Amino acid sequence: MAFVWTFILISFVSAQTNSIIIKNAMIIDGSGKSAFRGDVRIAGDKIVKIGNIKAKKNETVLDANERVLAPGFIDIHNHSESGLLREGAAANQVSQGITTILVGPDGGSPFPLSEYFAKLQGKIAPNVGAFIGHAVLREQVMNKDYKRQTTEAELEKMLVLIEAAMKEGAFGLSSGLEYDVGFSASTEELIALSRIAAKYGGIYMSHIRDEEEGLLDAIREAIRIGKEAKIPVQISHIKAGNRNVWGKSAEAIALIEAERKNGFDITADVYPYTAWASTITVLVPSRKHEDRAEIEKGLQNVGGADKVLITSCAAHRDYEGKTLEEIAKSQNVSPVDVYIQIVKDGGAGVVCNSMNEADVKNFYQQSWAMVSSDGGIGSRHPRGTGTFPRVLSRFVRENGWFSLEEAVRKMSAFPANRLGLKDRGIIKKGMKADLVLFDKDKVIDRATFAEPQNLSEGIEIVFVNGVKVWENGTTTGNLPGEILRKR
Repeated sequence: MAFVWTFILISFVSAQTNSIIIKNAMIIDGSGKSAFRGDVRIAGDKIVKIGNIKAKKNETVLDANERVLAPGFIDIHNHSESGLLREGAAANQVSQGITTILVGPDGGSPFPLSEYFAKLQGKIAPNVGAFIGHAVLREQVMNKDYKRQTTEAELEKMLVLIEAAMKEGAFGLSSGLEYDVGFSASTEELIALSRIAAKYGGIYMSHIRDEEEGLLDAIREAIRIGKEAKIPVQISHIKAGNRNVWGKSAEAIALIEAERKNGFDITADVYPYTAWASTITVLVPSRKHEDRAEIEKGLQNVGGADKVLITSCAAHRDYEGKTLEEIAKSQNVSPVDVYIQIVKDGGAGVVCNSMNEADVKNFYQQSWAMVSSDGGIGSRHPRGTGTFPRVLSRFVRENGWFSLEEAVRKMSAFPANRLGLKDRGIIKKGMKADLVLFDKDKVIDRATFAEPQNLSEGIEIVFVNGVKVWENGTTTGNLPGEILRKR
């Protein structure tokens, strides 16, 4: 049962004030410093005082009863682009404590950004910013003829488009080099585009070219892009993606640590699951989707057809919720036959349980790894609804992988700093009042692969820009979210 907050009205709130005091909170400010007991005053959309605060006339006082008060969580890698247009209240996002969402990862983003922002303005509960997607730029210039490198003239057109997007407020360039549109792009193409993003203070955020056998070389490519373009690099949802590379997290970490030690600016984000979600075609990196030997190899690499769950398939809705193994048995054919048919008929979304928890732990324990969901509104993977509470409950409270203070830092101040958000991500006087009140002993994710939309528990009140958007297990109907642009 959700905890019911007790409000103590000092007096009637006048029309001239909307200030709130949160009393008796266990404050984790986002910096990584130890929690401390205290009060926080919110006036308008800002934090105006922290300490032992005496209420003024006409203030609302909320007794936190020693619940944790943390900065709002920032999801640097989120796929709610279309979801926010359908559901601005973003229940499965704010219920996790997410107050700021960055859309446009993996090379796919709204276009043009200015039109997308205009559609959201005044209609969203969380704050929203965006990256400009590399794949989107390619499609704008190359249409469907993207299975090749760009010509010089095409690249020039893409450079004009990314400059416009950066002027519209993009936080950087995102790429998805394992996916079909970005797959054929040369490293030089990414360097040229990243130079434009760098000129505007952006970062290069990449779903690297290979998260399995080619993991280390793919990280090296991202590093090369960053160095030559003189731009910070963010490795999206870093992982050792199949059984052949279990344990390779140590080598990936050593590679990144060496670069950081030498002064190169590279960080990463991680989601807290051992199953990834993507398109079915990434199972065959060679892109030989009718080569039975290549398909068989791809399935073996992830542990077999029983590890590949179909989550969406427009041509075969009856396949959804079943594994390739189950579909093959029901049709008395091989999983390879099913794969070939699905790809011919337009493809499918899949969830593949092929990662190792030891690698997830190894990445998460790095100081340069932040929390991200790679999910969003309507996600068919539980990470879309459960990511942030899962880290707080499973990884901190149950497993003790790192402290609660470090978890909050990975969710707030760290991504804020990465994005250059100077007024969010930490509890400090003058900062925006994006805040989360939660019960550290009860917070827990409830989303599963069978029921990925189950909301988490223990996140009790969420403020965005000083306004409550989540309280007692439901959205409030308030839509105070702002459009954030890189400045």
